[in-house]
Amino acid sequence: MHNLTIAEQIKGLKNRDFSSLELTQHYLNRIDNSNLNAFISVTSDQAINQAKMADSILAKGNAASLTGIPYAHKDIFCTKGIKTSAGSKMLDSFISPYDATLSDKLNSQNMVMLGKTNMDEFAMGSSNENSYYGPVKNPWDTKKVPGGSSGGSAAAVASRISPFATGTDTGGSIRQPASLCGITGLKPTYGRISRYGMIAYASSLDQAGPMTRTAEDSAIILNAMAGFDSKDSTSANISVPDYTQNLSKSLKGLKIGLPKEYFSEGLDKGVEKVVMNAINDYEAMGAKIIEVSLPNSIHAIPAYYIVAPCECSSNLSRFDGVRYGYRCDDPKDLNDLYLRSRSEGFGDEVKRRIMIGAYALSAGYYDAYYLKAQKVRQLISEDFKVAFKEVDVVMGPVSPTAAFDLGSVKDPVSMYLADIYTLSVNLAGLPGMSIPAGFSDNLPVGLQLIGNHWSEELLLNTAHQFQMVTDWHNASPVE
Repeated sequence: MHNLTIAEQIKGLKNRDFSSLELTQHYLNRIDNSNLNAFISVTSDQAINQAKMADSILAKGNAASLTGIPYAHKDIFCTKGIKTSAGSKMLDSFISPYDATLSDKLNSQNMVMLGKTNMDEFAMGSSNENSYYGPVKNPWDTKKVPGGSSGGSAAAVASRISPFATGTDTGGSIRQPASLCGITGLKPTYGRISRYGMIAYASSLDQAGPMTRTAEDSAIILNAMAGFDSKDSTSANISVPDYTQNLSKSLKGLKIGLPKEYFSEGLDKGVEKVVMNAINDYEAMGAKIIEVSLPNSIHAIPAYYIVAPCECSSNLSRFDGVRYGYRCDDPKDLNDLYLRSRSEGFGDEVKRRIMIGAYALSAGYYDAYYLKAQKVRQLISEDFKVAFKEVDVVMGPVSPTAAFDLGSVKDPVSMYLADIYTLSVNLAGLPGMSIPAGFSDNLPVGLQLIGNHWSEELLLNTAHQFQMVTDWHNASPVE
């Protein structure tokens, strides 16, 4: 059952080939036997109850399209009555009193939550080594990283211990682990999926999205996830199409842009070969390849690592040891309470980004750093606007390399460089995808698809057509 896509599982439940309870128990057994550390919490009892309820709804014949389908939820989304930790010691004891809007939407479909997936602390990282609960391992090679911050979600889908998982993408945290684990990951346009109840890292960049095996599955899930939410001031009040409707549309005449800046020094030769082979496949399908330029993309890393830490220093100020979350033992006074609660509750990378952000926002430095970074952000956005006058979709690598060894990157700045091809998409608020495109040294490599605002339908169609003529998305690290 675990080798079936979501589309196939929906059909199987409808035809009574198996029950939701059987499907759920099958995945729970696989989770029990997994050694990847992909989950922080496994909600077995709740999952069994949800599956039984789903089966009774299916039997009555009035079920929603995703009723009875199991999934894994990134542990950054609030889930009522269940621990929501964001991968941090700071929230290790936090039991959310409410559901995130996304949790509500999936619950309304009567889906089955298997548990909460491991992640880099507060979504800060590119390797899933920054989690309080230990690193996640890549199912293709357990000595390698799965990517981050949604590494637990990516590893769970790739290892077939969950048919799909939710993820969040602030600077590439859906696309990069999707690439490194060989699955399909979609970061929608900023504002397409509600951020209400998603623990904030950088509010102007964070975006939820689906992590699945196939583009068709992503389209099915996005139908359930997308939509306006009055509780989220950054949610876009724009109608949601049926993302499955145009998956079969021909790509003949599609104009694909290749940014020359994405194929320069620093890109691993094996990764480049995989990406170019995929581009050739698109050309064979009738697409037209056009070179484009994104001249300000070279400034994406410094701009992002000013904007995101500034926003995180503000968002994480609420974790002070007073209202909820970790609190130090026996504080001497209020200052000691703040100092030790935050010092003991946050990990090194989170503290590093809070300090960078606090410095950049401080008096005398705001104009020199934060304001300038926002101006560069606008230039990056303008580059894409110019490119999309010529092309329909921009393509390139997701990550400069395939998965690297756990513990091999010690320097934080070197780690930041792993995001060089993904950050611009977040800074511009655009939709982006990673789809499996091949292997380099027996490790999966993703192809990145970038679209104009609100063009998820086109991206999914473009990805699905590629998966109709290739088999990379069916490759599995497990039986």
